[in-house]
Amino acid sequence: MQAFHAQGSPYEVRHKVIYRVHQRVATEWRVGRVLLAGDAAHINNPLGGMGMNGGIHDAFNLSDKLAEIYAGVDDRLLDRYERQRRAVAVDAVQQQTNRNHQILSERDPATRRKSLDAMRQTAADPALARDYMLKSSMIAGLRRAAEIQ
Repeated sequence: MQAFHAQGSPYEVRHKVIYRVHQRVATEWRVGRVLLAGDAAHINNPLGGMGMNGGIHDAFNLSDKLAEIYAGVDDRLLDRYERQRRAVAVDAVQQQTNRNHQILSERDPATRRKSLDAMRQTAADPALARDYMLKSSMIAGLRRAAEIQ
């Protein structure tokens, strides 16, 4: 803190907690009439908001299916929810949060420079930038889930 805002005496630390970065995805998201979504289904590193956004996507996907079931569709449709959203949580969300964690925890200056150079190249290339934005905004995950039957 002194480097950002110097003061004559040390800053008082009133509370300190060590957060252990971790992530998990539940093996099953549906058992009978019990369904998991959001943090109950997938826990990830909070960097990038992937957990919250993933939970919103879970709810969006599940609400459509519950409306169809209420209208008379067979409740096996909920098995599709599990297949769709779990695949996205494992493939996309965990991959992105792993990358975020790796980038932020890297201490080697040369490796950090390579990572930043790769990000600059991505930003400079419209096709790569679009692909990156679709993944980081989780739109690609919505599209991937829609393909899963």
